[in-house]
Amino acid sequence: MFAMNFDITIGSFRLTMLDSVEVTRSVENLADTAVITLPGTAYNRALEVEDKISEGDPVCIRFGYDADTEELPVEFEGYVDTIATEEGSIKITCEDELYAFRKEVRNTVLTDVSAGDLLSHVASEIGGFDVACDYDFRYDKFTIYETTGFDILKKVHEETRANIYFKGKTLHVHPQYAETGGKVIYDFAVNIEKSELKYKDGDRRKLTATVEGTDAAGKTVKVTKGTPGGDKFTIKLPGVSDMGALERRADEELKAKAYSGYEGSFTAWLVPRVEPGDIAELRDADYETKNGSYYVVSTETTFSSGGGSRKITIGKKI
Repeated sequence: MFAMNFDITIGSFRLTMLDSVEVTRSVENLADTAVITLPGTAYNRALEVEDKISEGDPVCIRFGYDADTEELPVEFEGYVDTIATEEGSIKITCEDELYAFRKEVRNTVLTDVSAGDLLSHVASEIGGFDVACDYDFRYDKFTIYETTGFDILKKVHEETRANIYFKGKTLHVHPQYAETGGKVIYDFAVNIEKSELKYKDGDRRKLTATVEGTDAAGKTVKVTKGTPGGDKFTIKLPGVSDMGALERRADEELKAKAYSGYEGSFTAWLVPRVEPGDIAELRDADYETKNGSYYVVSTETTFSSGGGSRKITIGKKI
């Protein structure tokens, strides 16, 4: 029987009691988040935390099995976003380094700017962050007007479909599936608790992606890629006329949808530990032809005195 253990610090305060904690991490979402739930009362007295923690306090969350607290893996680092009382419990919602980008940046207009240079400009406005970008995407013009660093990241994320996420004080911007971590093996008969995976045949799925941009004169330019006769997707990118950028955006859309293999999610335990960007090798002795390795897009990890689990959502087959 595994012993559950946790070590959670908020500012200078270390939690000694806990109902549950849920950590959501993804290369497709801008922010990793955590929700810490505390009991509303302890020893028949209302639990008061307002005088010990506050919004903006740094947060470090560790939990796992059979380990001293200093040996527990770090599952989340970030900042307190909100503190609320809900149904007799205290919920502390936390956000990773994106929290720092929720402030306004100075108005300016950047012309013929790459996504990397644009986000490096935003990071310099925020201060204290580096940018690691290998995504080749250009804007003819990008106007920054009464907006926040978060809003700019969100716009670039939606328009490029790049993987944009933080690792510590570095903002990462990469094409989908370009950055990979370690490999973890999951066997349907051994360490998969619940499966919501479905197998699809990419050869039978016809997809067409059309990406429309506009040039300096307001004229529409577009690129269409894929196989006619099936589902069609249209993406509009105002202010983008570079044909290479439009083609890469179409490729990203097709890359995410047109492949043979599993799609969906499955639930496992806390070990083996896996992170977004890692490779999950799926094995099934009953259907060996479906075995394969998949890019981990996101994880939803829950922990309480009753146990721990990790829901893993996969992307395309690698």
